[in-house]
Amino acid sequence: MSDRSAVKLSSQMAFSEEQSMLLDTATEFFRSKSALPVVRELLTDEAGYDAGQWQEMVDLGWLGLAVPEEYGGSELGLGAAVTIAEPMGRHLSATPFLSTQLFVQGLLAADENLKSELLAGVVGGAVGGVALFESNGNWHLDSPSAQVQISGAQALLSGTKTLVLDAASADYLLVLAALDGEPRLVVLPTSAIPSGAIQRETVIDETRRSFQLDLTRVEVPANHVLSAAQSTQALAKISEAAWLLLSAESAGGIAGVLDLLVEYLNTRLAFGRKIGSYQGLKHPTVDILIGLERSRSHLYHAATLVDAGESAQTALRMAKAESSDSFAFAGDRAIQFHGGFGFTYDCDAQLFLRRALWTQASFGDSAHHRKRLASLLL
Repeated sequence: MSDRSAVKLSSQMAFSEEQSMLLDTATEFFRSKSALPVVRELLTDEAGYDAGQWQEMVDLGWLGLAVPEEYGGSELGLGAAVTIAEPMGRHLSATPFLSTQLFVQGLLAADENLKSELLAGVVGGAVGGVALFESNGNWHLDSPSAQVQISGAQALLSGTKTLVLDAASADYLLVLAALDGEPRLVVLPTSAIPSGAIQRETVIDETRRSFQLDLTRVEVPANHVLSAAQSTQALAKISEAAWLLLSAESAGGIAGVLDLLVEYLNTRLAFGRKIGSYQGLKHPTVDILIGLERSRSHLYHAATLVDAGESAQTALRMAKAESSDSFAFAGDRAIQFHGGFGFTYDCDAQLFLRRALWTQASFGDSAHHRKRLASLLL
């Protein structure tokens, strides 16, 4: 981020002119392309997203925001990607943007050959993903049960991964497996996955597409296995990108809940008055707004540190914990306020609560991050 284009909000928070333009463009884009009736239509779609909308995002250059220029990207950094993720969360847009950005961050730690081979394809619309987690539910990534064995020019994978976002749509996955007891990341073209090895999972957020991946008999070239040092760096970058982009989605989701609530509070009548006039509903709505402001402050502080290359783990964990809890509170209150609907599924507020609960747990909930913040701060 250049000093010339950055608007300094404090010594540790900056928002550039490019970010401001991207946020405005993305907000209008998702407002027009991802209205709630469209979101509901896609709930039953197997892919879970509109391929035409994805191509428009590709044409706008959004997939390459954090990709270096030599690979076809714009090299604006993850702070720029935040400005896309936030309005996506506000309008519950379902695309493989999150999974692809995590793949990009992991691949940036790979050797030059893999980056040259794959990053330009991602900028051009290829879908990426990460297969990190297993059924034990452990958010720590230092001891995977899945295995990789190298024999000559080939690497053989085994084991099972779960919660693999967008696996059925992905062109490439970064798979976490152990090689001689050390965690390694393996670049896996999905064309190498046998038929039937990808099975859809049921998750609380119906706008997401999550899968279980069976790695039995899956082979890749040996040079697709990242070194121990590369894998350690890549896992750190993936985790930090996930905390940042999920915080952005959550902050956007809180704003989306407020949009829904304010309209409803100014429309529904009870005892001859708009229900928004009752203090019992005004006060929680203000609490939601305060949660939004706290979440966005944490979010853009963390994004500033990440883009500046400074140590950001404390800020990122704070952002993830704050935004997760504030979004879950907002979604819960929204459903309570819409109690007159009778059937919760007919109420759009439940879509936000489902997204909030999925985001809250993904890559560690607030209790997980606050436990680690205690050691970082104290």
